[in-house]
Amino acid sequence: MSTHLTSIDPPSIPQSPVFAQGMIIPAGPTLYVGGQNGIDSDGTLLKGLRAQTEQALRNVLAVLAEAGTGPEHVAKLTIYLTSGVDPNEAYAASAAVWTERTAVTVVSVVMSRPGVLVEIEAVAAIPVK
Repeated sequence: MSTHLTSIDPPSIPQSPVFAQGMIIPAGPTLYVGGQNGIDSDGTLLKGLRAQTEQALRNVLAVLAEAGTGPEHVAKLTIYLTSGVDPNEAYAASAAVWTERTAVTVVSVVMSRPGVLVEIEAVAAIPVK
């Protein structure tokens, strides 16, 4: 079974070089990555949106790797940003870590933990060997 994801970009919707409007994920094992924050391996919450976004994405990548998959198999990222932060700063930070094109939703929220500026979830296919 192929784990190749297919992007869906209807011509009636503006195209983005960064994200897809939709993704088809093949049937098979699927990984749902719970919300990852900008917390390093020592449990320290990093300072600032850029550092937290980069670390949260590195944490997503670590979960993907542990499950035997990678960013090329991610169909969807959901990025929760603390209300009032600049999403452009988070996008710029994402580009330093995340190189795959996928469907993305960004939501402005009130975080339940003080100091947390970003939380990122992912849905990915797990390649069948």
